[in-house]
This record gives sequence, structure tokens and C-alpha cells, in this order.
Amino acid sequence: MLKPERLGLLTVALILVVLLPLGNLLPPSSPLHVSNFTLNLFGKFLTYAILALGLDLLWGYAGVLSLGHGVFFGLGAYAMGMHLMLEIGSKSVYQSALPDFMVWNQVKELPLFWRPFYSAPFTLVAIVVVPALFALVFGFLAFRSRVRGVYLSIITQALALSAWLVFNRNEMNLGGTNGLADFKTVFGIPLNQPSTQRMLYVVTALTLVAAWALCRWITQSRAGKVLVAIRDSETRVLFSGYSPASYKLFVFVVSAALAGVAGALYAPQVGIITPAKMGVLPSIEMVVWVAAGGRGTLIGAVLGAIGVNWIQSWLTTSYPDVWLLFLGALFMSVVLFIPDGVVGALSRLAQRLRRRPAPRVEAPQLERATDSTA
Repeated sequence: MLKPERLGLLTVALILVVLLPLGNLLPPSSPLHVSNFTLNLFGKFLTYAILALGLDLLWGYAGVLSLGHGVFFGLGAYAMGMHLMLEIGSKSVYQSALPDFMVWNQVKELPLFWRPFYSAPFTLVAIVVVPALFALVFGFLAFRSRVRGVYLSIITQALALSAWLVFNRNEMNLGGTNGLADFKTVFGIPLNQPSTQRMLYVVTALTLVAAWALCRWITQSRAGKVLVAIRDSETRVLFSGYSPASYKLFVFVVSAALAGVAGALYAPQVGIITPAKMGVLPSIEMVVWVAAGGRGTLIGAVLGAIGVNWIQSWLTTSYPDVWLLFLGALFMSVVLFIPDGVVGALSRLAQRLRRRPAPRVEAPQLERATDSTA
């Protein structure tokens, strides 16, 4: 017999992986039809869910709040975007082997660091390794110096601001403020076909399931129990003979790698990646997703990322001036009223309902004994 939690997870996975793509294959006249736009929109949401899983693993289980995860998301997206730009080749506007923005900037030769991205296998490795290596260096310097708490959050926020400023510069040969866009193919397959977008959605959904399984395995292992102990009392863990810095560095690198994979899946589905996705504001929004869904639950991070972005999509279309106000109100409400998020609040409510005592019924013998005494 499956537990309610696992049954709910299987239901969500079934809907995301099977039912939505099948609904896209139905004729438009069918009430269960899922349009190409909706499928593509949910594909973007699922990339955010992969990122939120990594952030929840870092914040919800290890207690390390990062306000700079947009950097790792952007690194993975730019790595994929560079390969997709090189795939365009002579199909670009200027019919040059160089990307269009390099022609605009009068770049005569492809920069050296671009050339490895001609290779698809190198790109697939880079979307994981580049964010992970960057997180390894940054995390090693930060955790070795015993920077933690709000100070670490401020440093990661400064990292996001610095990356945003650097990637906005035209001298970086990464498209400047316009970023990388106008992708034509992904690994040789045309992007403008519905079947390609459907394939990308399925790959993203399966990657989300694999990412959840990885995070679940980590949290259920001995390392996961140490991470929770670090979150609750890092000093006590240190006195117990463990090295909190090593465990935090490990989960920081895993979280960054998941963010990089999410960014790589985001770029071909949305068709553009700019420095705006790796700045301070997007990094804070990522924290709101996890907080609203319920940190420390994994499934809460997934539902928070999908739910908040779904609401954002609706509000920015119907009430564009209200979205930022709603985001601020949502974060304040979570902090003040439901600090464990929606999933945590529902779990507490279910526990209270199960613990509610049964109505008291007096025995007939006791009533008769009371009457006779009177």
C-alpha cells in the first residue's frame, strides 16, 4: 500500500510526464487538448522546479540561504545558448559563421573560449561542470572562512550583482544586455516544430523526476542527516567530530549543478537568455518559490516553483502592474503566517485532524449509578 505522500508524488509525476504531452497530441476541439503555448509554458516552469529542488536541498536541509543561484542558472543557460548560436551558422541574418551580435560589434574572429562549444558532448558536460566548478571555488573560499548566516547570503547576493554587471558588458562577447537569442536548432533538430518543443518538455519532465530522486536519495542518506543537523546546530555538529564546511560545500556544488542543468533546458524552450536571468531580483524570486511551497520538503519546492510562476504568468497578462506587489505580499505572508510554506501548513493541518479526539460518550451504567446516588 502506497503512502499518501508517495501516491501524491506519483500523481504529480504522471500528470507532468504523461498526461500533458498526451493532451498536446489531442485535436484542438477536444476538451482535454493542451495547446503548444501551454506545453511550452509548463516546460519553462519545470526548469524552474529543477532549480528550486537544488535550492531547497541547500537551504531547506543544510540551512544555507543563497541569494545568488541565478548565477549558476545563467551559466548553464549561456553554455547551452553558445552551442545553439554556433549551430545557426550561415542561417543567421548576416549569413556569417559568427553570431549576429559579434558582427554588430565588428568582431573579426570567434573568441577562443567559444570554439569548444561547437561540440555537443562538450556542451552537455559544460552545463553541469561549469556551474559546479564555479560553485566549488566560491563555496570553498566562503565555507573555509566560516562565513555563514546572513553574511553568506549577502556575499551570494553580491555575486549575483557582479555576474550581472560582467555579463552586460559587450567586451565579454556574450551578447551584452541583449544576451543570446534567435536559436534555430537544438542538436540539429529545428526548434520551430511542435514535435521538438514536445520532446524538450518530456526531457525536462524526466530530468525533474531524476533530480527529485537524486535529492531524495541525498536527504535519506547519512549525509542528509548530517545536513539537517548542521541546519539545526552547526556548532554541535562541529563538536561531534564532523566538518560542516565539507558537507555544505558538497551540497552547494550539487545545488549549483542542478541550477546549471535547469538553465540549459530553459534556453532552447524560451529561445533567449539574457543577463537579467542571473541578477539579484531573479535570485530572490527563486527563494520565494521555495519558501512559498515549503522548504525542507522537496515536493514543496517543486509545487512552489510551478505555482508561483503560474500565478505570475496570469497576473502579468491580466494585471501587469500588480505582479511585484503580489510577490512582496506573498513573501511577507509566508514569513509571518506560514514559515514552513503551503506544504508544511497542509501537513500540520492533516496532523491536527488525525489527532482530534473522538467525541466523548458516557456509559449507560455510569448514568444509572449517578441517578441512584441522587
